[in-house]
Amino acid sequence: MKRRKLKNSELDRKSISEFKEAAKTPIIVILDNVRSLNNIGSIFRTADAFLIEKIYLCGITATPPHKDIQKTALGATETVAWEHFEDILEVVKKLKQENIEIYAIEQAENSISLHEFLPVNNSKIAVVFGNEIKGVQQKVISGSDGVIEIPQEGSKHSLNISVSAGVVLWDLFSKIRFTTG
Repeated sequence: MKRRKLKNSELDRKSISEFKEAAKTPIIVILDNVRSLNNIGSIFRTADAFLIEKIYLCGITATPPHKDIQKTALGATETVAWEHFEDILEVVKKLKQENIEIYAIEQAENSISLHEFLPVNNSKIAVVFGNEIKGVQQKVISGSDGVIEIPQEGSKHSLNISVSAGVVLWDLFSKIRFTTG
């Protein structure tokens, strides 16, 4: 079987307006004091790939436009809806009032392994990714509906936040789009 790499013009990319009008995956991303502008941009790009509904940038997390965010986002800040909140607990409270379950992505007691977590069909969820050094703040973990942990078997038990976001968002996207309907 012959295989040929596709050209960019063959990828059936959505325009900005088509993206904005497309049905979104019922996932919200919350970034808790993320320092790296490149990580922020990478998460925007991943959110674009999986039609994520929205990103909340909280605390010290930088906001677009910024050249270092744009460097890795490649225009995804124009497609993915986003909003900045100084206080992450305001976002948690707001989303809970909208009956959206919130899950911290962290290593914690009584966490559920990512491969065991099953999103409820058609219900929107929010996932919180934390600071590169300190992770998700304890007050956010305490205010979450649960904690999802990425299983790791190596010696570091640490992934870059943009890698964690890619792993989690792909897993949830695939479960929602290909398993639960």
